[in-house]
Amino acid sequence: MLRGFAGRAGIMLSLTAVAATLWLAATGRLGLYINPGYAPFATILAVVGGALALGAFILLPAQHPHEPDQDDLRDMAAQSLGDDRIHVGEGDSAAGPGRLRAAGSLLMVGAAVVGLLVLPPKTLTSTAAGQRNLNVSGTLSRAQTSRLAGQDPAGYTVRDWASLLRYDAAADPKLGGQTATVTGFVTGDRTDPAVFFITRFVVTCCTVDAQPVGVPVYLPGWQRQYRPDQWVTATGRFQQNPHATKDAPVVITADQITETAQPKQPYLTR
Repeated sequence: MLRGFAGRAGIMLSLTAVAATLWLAATGRLGLYINPGYAPFATILAVVGGALALGAFILLPAQHPHEPDQDDLRDMAAQSLGDDRIHVGEGDSAAGPGRLRAAGSLLMVGAAVVGLLVLPPKTLTSTAAGQRNLNVSGTLSRAQTSRLAGQDPAGYTVRDWASLLRYDAAADPKLGGQTATVTGFVTGDRTDPAVFFITRFVVTCCTVDAQPVGVPVYLPGWQRQYRPDQWVTATGRFQQNPHATKDAPVVITADQITETAQPKQPYLTR
């Protein structure tokens, strides 16, 4: 009976995940976990998986309380053979681990319901950005960056500017003095307290593979005005960093920085 309960708990866990996926898709927040382009495919798979899990839940045979399971049958066989290792109360002790497994399964289902259906979804933060390599895997390739030259800079994203800074900042004097407007969340520079990065995450498949990109802003004492993870929009010109750090040799000296709301889709996609 306990094994049957554990099997049903596993199916309930699957149904909870399916319900969470469909709920996030219906509320437009599935893109907080996966690339929005994959949302239709994920929704279809969730519907199919939910139907299969529901069918398994209905068809899974329920064991009657007094119906012997495999362990009971083995004990009965041992008793019929005169096995003196079978003692009174042994069945109760054997059922202990089974009850613990059933309780663990129930707790897993409860935790999944709370985590997936009750608590609001969260986006990646500056803490995650600090744990991953900024402006490395998330930027455009050198060939893609070179093609930005013929485009209107007004349409550049944080990723575009970060790519230009990575490949062309030192070699292209035109970048100096150019005006940019970028939106993202605040991430402190680990090597220069006078600099913070306006950061976004670039998602290929899901947030597990998300990589941070950012544009450095030179503003001594920024910690007194802005906090990590705060979303801002900055407009300013590029210039050489007065501190000449290796991580941010070229920075924006912002003419204007305004607090802004987190966009509905906070991630950039490839």
